[in-house]
This record gives sequence, C-alpha cells and structure tokens, in this order.
Amino acid sequence: MTPRLAIVGRPNVGKSTLFNRLAGKPLAMVDDRPGVTRDRKEAMGRLGDIDLRLIDTAGYEDAPGGIEERMRIQTERALQDADICVFLIDGREGVTGLDERFAEILRRTSKPVILAVNKREGRQGADGSMEAYALGLGEPVDISAAHGEGMGDLYAALRAAMETMGTYEAEPEFDPDAEDDEDGDTPPLRIAVVGRPNVGKSTLVNALIGEDRLITGPEAGLTRDAIAVEWEWEGRRVRLHDTAGLRKRGKVDDRLERMSAADTLRAIKFAEIVLLLVDAERPFEKQDLIIADRVAEEGRGLVVLISKWDTVTDKPAALKELQLEFDRLLPQVKGAPMVPVSAGTGRGLDRIMPAVAGLHRNWAAKVKTRDLNDWLREMTERHPPPAVDGRRVRLKYMAQTKGRPPTFVLMASRAAHLPESYKRYLINGLRQAFDMPGVPIRLIVKAGRNPYVDKD
Repeated sequence: MTPRLAIVGRPNVGKSTLFNRLAGKPLAMVDDRPGVTRDRKEAMGRLGDIDLRLIDTAGYEDAPGGIEERMRIQTERALQDADICVFLIDGREGVTGLDERFAEILRRTSKPVILAVNKREGRQGADGSMEAYALGLGEPVDISAAHGEGMGDLYAALRAAMETMGTYEAEPEFDPDAEDDEDGDTPPLRIAVVGRPNVGKSTLVNALIGEDRLITGPEAGLTRDAIAVEWEWEGRRVRLHDTAGLRKRGKVDDRLERMSAADTLRAIKFAEIVLLLVDAERPFEKQDLIIADRVAEEGRGLVVLISKWDTVTDKPAALKELQLEFDRLLPQVKGAPMVPVSAGTGRGLDRIMPAVAGLHRNWAAKVKTRDLNDWLREMTERHPPPAVDGRRVRLKYMAQTKGRPPTFVLMASRAAHLPESYKRYLINGLRQAFDMPGVPIRLIVKAGRNPYVDKD
C-alpha cells in the first residue's frame, strides 16, 4: 500500500517546496508571498525506497469566514484522507501562536505526525528548532526543502512512522516485464477544464465528481495551480485538471498569474480532451477563441460547454446560433461537440462525458490507406488542384502516419505550391468523409525526392 502523506502547516513555511522536492519535479507553484496554494494538490512522490502519495495543502489559518475558512476546510479534509502528516514550521521565525493552535489539533489525531523544521540551512533556524520541542509532537526533524538538506533524517522519521503503522515495505525488485502504466492499469483519460477567469470551472468539476473537492466562490482567480482530480466514469479512470482562468496576455502583469497561465497551458498540452467553458451571457469573446485556437494547435480534442444555460430563454434557437457562430469563427475544429450546462442546477452534466467519449474515439481514429486514396481520387476528380505559374500540382497518394490527433501525409509534386485553401478543402473533406467532427486534423504535404537531382 502506498501511504498518503499530507504536508501541513501555516502559510509560507515551505510546504509546496517540500512537495516539489519529494515529487521530483516542480508541480506546485512556489512564491515568497503567503497564501499561494489554495486547493490541495496531489501527486506521486518518492523518498529513498518509499513511494508516496503526496498531498500539498493550503496554509492553515483560523480566521473565520472568507477564503481563509474555505482553505482551512480543504486542509482538514486532507488530514482526514492522509495516513501520515508532516507538520512543517519555519525555523527562522520560530514557533508562532498559529503553530501552537495547529499542533493542538494534530495532537488529537490518531495518525502519525512528523514535526519538521524547515529553512535550517547551516546554522540558521537553530532557535526555532529548539522551540519546536514545546509543541509536544516529539523530536523535530531539521530540513531545508529548498536545498535538499535533512532528507535522510526525514526518511528515517517516515520509515519509523510506517513501521508503527505496519505498512513499511522495502523497494520491490525491478521486473523488466512489468507494464509501465500507472498503478499497472490502463492510463486514465486526461481532461483539462479551461476558460476565462470566474466562468465556473471549479464549480463544474465539483458538480461532475459529486463533492466539494475544489475551492469555489464569487472571487475571481481563486484557482492558481492546475489541480488534478482522480475520478471514475462508467468504470473508466478519468483525471480531471481544473485550471486557472486565462486572461489576455497584455493584462497579465503579476508573476503569480503568469505562473498560473503557464500551468494552464501545460495542462492543455498534456490533456487528451479539453473542456472549454464559455459564459452563455458573453459567448465566444476574443479570449475564448484564443484558448480554443491554442487547443487546436496542440492537437487536442475540444468540447465546448456553454455555462449558465438556465439563464437563456429561447434555448433551441440560441444553441443553433452558437454552433453556427463557433463553426464560422473556428473552422479548424468545425463540428466540435457543444453541450449547454448549468453546474448549479445539474442541467446537461450527464451529456458531458458521452460527448467526451465520442470525441476521444474520433481523436484516436485510424483510416486505412486504401480508403484514403480512394477518397483522394474522388476529391481530386471533383475539384482538381489549381495550377500555379502555369503548372498543376499533382497529388500522388496519402497515408495516415499517426492518430491522437489524426495526422496525414500527402505526397505531391510541387508540394510547396499547394495553396492553403486547397489544404483546407482536403481537411474538411477528411472530417466529413471519415466522421471526425470537432477533431483537429493535421495534413503534411511532402514532395518526393527527385532521383535525377545531384544529392550534393
């Protein structure tokens, strides 16, 4: 069993830095300002020969009401889900009143708690380390998450805690025949939820999975990290990535927002299907189209969700008009599924995953080479390539080189002279003939090597 390790503490003590250190990569955003982490973030990690399921949490604050209270609730849920807790304090600042109040909560839990004193580079923070004994959580472990110091001591404390629980297992022998899939199962379907700020992305994810997993509220910009949420739909594993809202690049002047935007773009890049959430009251603004275009450039499948659908009066006419407008503005993903939803009332939520599943099948589709070339012959007979400089471009044959997204290579004479308009004609024909609506299709036109041209 892989233990779940929650890293907890007050704001700005280095929880996300330790999370990244144990994960082996910069998954969580790190900044000198307190309160950067809001939702709890999970990832696989490793310390020595111990595999871990890491939980990064928001800074614990006891202020009533507001976003601080919602962050505290998320931290408390992380404590409930965890098997072991690492309580992190700042050695340079020493023990604060908030540390003492949080320690009182941790003393009442039945789960093992490892007290770690961070920022103990060299001789710094020695006084804070001595003060930590007064918290009543045993001998503190001195570490520096930023510099990797004290990881051996943290490993020893973690191993002792696991042996107390009876869950410590040494690293298994390497099996060269073992599959490389996560947990030995089929990899999960990766879905990213994107859109402008405050359009309801976190609310939608909570409604889909049926629990308040993510912090929501009227404030814009609540989500900062791209938060991965594991889910199961009809027996299939799904990984939903809730992302920060993307604003126009010219309006982003804050370092944290730039980091959030980069995290969102990374989530799009590694997703298979992207859900673009659009406000029904202000549909397809320029930023929505920029995001959709970025999804198409990355070759991801796109499902458009029209939020706040309960506020629309003439629903059938509005949906038809929105579909026509979207196909006109973004012909590269013409026919993308469009699902009207209302996360508040639950309307349309049951139609999202069937649309995703259908699009995913098309996104991974393979077309036989014989069928492709029969189709190519019909297309050229119906509308031959135009002549350029008095000489016609001759199309020879076509083959699909890969799926996800469908990518085709077309061999042609004078390939560089084939007009973009004719390429669009072929792409639209592919989408229609082989039933791939809403799928970004890549068409690469190549010229065969001329054997009579000197290689030099």
